[in-house]
Amino acid sequence: MTITKRDTDSGRALQGLEDGRSSVRLRAALELGTTPDPRFVDSLVERCAIEPEFFVRDMLTWALTRHPVSLTLPRLVHEIRSGRAQARSQALHTLSKVGDRRAWPAITRSLLSDADTEVARSAWRAAVVLVPEGEESALASVLATQLGRGGRETQLSLSRALIALGEVIVPALHAATTAPDAHVRVHALATQRLLRDPDTGFEFAIEEAKRAVALGGAGREGQ
Repeated sequence: MTITKRDTDSGRALQGLEDGRSSVRLRAALELGTTPDPRFVDSLVERCAIEPEFFVRDMLTWALTRHPVSLTLPRLVHEIRSGRAQARSQALHTLSKVGDRRAWPAITRSLLSDADTEVARSAWRAAVVLVPEGEESALASVLATQLGRGGRETQLSLSRALIALGEVIVPALHAATTAPDAHVRVHALATQRLLRDPDTGFEFAIEEAKRAVALGGAGREGQ
């Protein structure tokens, strides 16, 4: 078998993914995406699960989107069942970029409520991209169970995911404004405000919602 220059370059790039220097790993991922080859898919997915640098992971995701969906989709769906949180999170992120709705059945309720915050956030974003027409309300109901979770960045991620679904989220948010947990009520009210007025800052919406809850105004706000 003749070994071509492309084979040699590809082999060097694959080795580059293991280099201790992030700049070398970045260039390797760029090269593997620039010249897609089915032989790269497993290595790219496997590297996503352990790559410590965000910008390199982002390039790995880009490289995977350059390969045929018929090859990447099954591998990514398998990866979101991994016991490693980063593997699940990055596979979900990549699925959101691939955007093929055949992955939708793999976006389970357990992923949407994953104990690892980064996995859950990636699942929320992927779900909004992949949800089939007509299933948005059911997704909104599941996402609403996560209201009040985590810190500001996590809550903002969830609010953005919900708002991306549009008006179908109104019933789920209204129900959450009467939840026993004050954190849930505050987050629901803030998301309602952002849905009505997208230019409202999240911090302002949260502080306004806190005042409403403190004054017992959640019910009125949710009307």
